Amino acid sequence: MGTDFYNIQFCEILTEKAKIQPFTMVIFGGTGDLSRRKLLPTLYHLCKDQHLPEEFSIIGFASSPRSDDEYREFVKRAIEENSEEAIDWGCWENFSRHIFYLSGGFEDEDSYRRLSLRLEEITKTTDKGTREIIYYMAVPQQSMPGIIDRLSICKLCKGVFSTRLIVEKPFGSDRASAIELNRLIGRAFDENQIYRIDHYLGKETVQNIMFFRFANSIFEPLWNRRYIDHVQITVAEAIGIENRARFYEKAGVIRDIVQNHMMQILSLVAMEPPIGFEADYIRDEKAKVYRTVRQMDNEYIDRFTVRGQYGGGVIHRQKVPAYHEEKDVARDSNTPTYFAGKFHIDNWRWAGVPFYLRTGKRLKKRITEISIHFKQPPLKLFSAVCEISEPNVLVLGVQPHEKITLNFGVKHPGIGNQLYPVSMDFNYERDFQGNVHFPLPYERLLIDCMKGDQTLFARQDGVEAMWAVVDPIIRRWEETPAPEFPNYSAGSWGPEKADDLLRSEGRQWRIW
Repeated sequence: MGTDFYNIQFCEILTEKAKIQPFTMVIFGGTGDLSRRKLLPTLYHLCKDQHLPEEFSIIGFASSPRSDDEYREFVKRAIEENSEEAIDWGCWENFSRHIFYLSGGFEDEDSYRRLSLRLEEITKTTDKGTREIIYYMAVPQQSMPGIIDRLSICKLCKGVFSTRLIVEKPFGSDRASAIELNRLIGRAFDENQIYRIDHYLGKETVQNIMFFRFANSIFEPLWNRRYIDHVQITVAEAIGIENRARFYEKAGVIRDIVQNHMMQILSLVAMEPPIGFEADYIRDEKAKVYRTVRQMDNEYIDRFTVRGQYGGGVIHRQKVPAYHEEKDVARDSNTPTYFAGKFHIDNWRWAGVPFYLRTGKRLKKRITEISIHFKQPPLKLFSAVCEISEPNVLVLGVQPHEKITLNFGVKHPGIGNQLYPVSMDFNYERDFQGNVHFPLPYERLLIDCMKGDQTLFARQDGVEAMWAVVDPIIRRWEETPAPEFPNYSAGSWGPEKADDLLRSEGRQWRIW
């Protein structure tokens, strides 16, 4: 027919520009750590890359007295200190004209009346005649009730302005508090106005899980209990708790990482194909996964979960302290910094396939990846130098390198018949060279919020379902303090019991 089916046809991918209408973003906690390190530099880069409209405004709202010019100086320092590239002074001049500041108390009604006047003054109308306001809650969770209440009293949630609310994790501290938090927010905002942000969902490889699964017919037929032996999800961090001791002592590893980041990744790996690529279709399928995770009783938790707390050790040739030696941490703290556990998803696709999750602080290296371990062939036909024949493994790397790797066996060259493991590797940074821009997670998520796209944001029923999965583990661990903390050295891969968890079932964790 004249068509070479073996030649892959490449199409030119045109650089997309987000079609964003004029907006005003009010950052509650506009001088805080999150604003300084993440939000303000991200907004600057979005402006520099010409993703923002000509008409936009950013208002920092905080208690410290500052003028607009003083706040602009604060923002400039934040960009200089937290950007990988030097500041573009032409872009800064343009960006700085859009920055304003309002000093006030989070529970002071007069501050919100002044905010209303400032919004009336600087917010521009969109093509549809609306005035778009985004409220970003870059504040501790305990500050939110006062802010939401005052916004509602001053009629700044609905009506005159078209508003959206961005809420940072954690979304509550358990299922009951998550329900209460949603009840509070729900009195002032509708669900379609609420954007619960988890920066992990802004990472390219995390988003690519859906593209990889549902755009490639070669893998989706194998994505089930017939062909997959087990799944491993690892979120390892070499850093300790940094300056977050007061938060971490209350949260621990499950509230900090497992309930949100790891449950989100789990749902993307395990979800059924949505009926369309729309926010609620995708979030419907993710919520179904959470609801089908097998509930754990105390006996199961004691047998199939492992907790740990790091002791002193050496990382990158630097001596680091034990967790209980960190500033503001109690010397007899029972707070876990490590989690490993075996999860089951009781539905038709995944029945009998274990999902092993592990995460921890002060581990040997920083790495986040999902590995899909396929079953061994039913008959061993070929000999191998290694006593253990490696199964096919599909690896989706999230950090530090965003990549996809498939491991498989081939014949080793020579007169013998030896099986040899090799891999096919796709690396985002290496293979998308040139003018391709890799947005930071907050860049993608902020743009989606500005566009009104909730696909990568958590929905309340999903939040509650995630808490329902982990609440029994938290409760059991808090009721039965660990007698052996600390039980792993900084710079190791965690407690020995975590290795035993897989070893007892004839499996092992991936190592690097």
